[in-house]
Amino acid sequence: MAQAILLRDVDRLGERGDVIDVAPGYLRNYLVPRKLAQPATPAAIAESQRRREAAERAAAEAAAKAEETAALLRKTVLTISHQAGDDGRLFGSVTSQEIVDAIRQARSVRLDRRRVHLEHPIRTTGTHMVTVEVADGVTADIKTIVTPQA
Repeated sequence: MAQAILLRDVDRLGERGDVIDVAPGYLRNYLVPRKLAQPATPAAIAESQRRREAAERAAAEAAAKAEETAALLRKTVLTISHQAGDDGRLFGSVTSQEIVDAIRQARSVRLDRRRVHLEHPIRTTGTHMVTVEVADGVTADIKTIVTPQA
């Protein structure tokens, strides 16, 4: 059996960076020409381990930064002015893009409008809670006050 380091995820073999045992012909004739794996030398194994540790560190840093941003956003109160009638109903609704622009203006945090989750469109003045997904699995509820435009 020959040892190989996977360069990509391969079904039924393993994930990227795994050291696996395969038949020498399978490694030489299938995995290497398709750039799915490389032969496992001590230097290649060390390099793969270093890359894996760097990726884990980067993921941990990104998660910590996302949690920090979410904590900042939870303290934020947004005020959005919108045209409204005398009864408090808006002409139109507050869009996710308006919420993202208000967040950018208030806290200088850039978010994608698709990460703003509204249960239903905001069509009335008053206080509303808006859920924003900062990163995968990290969300923040932001208090949003909608006021009539003067």
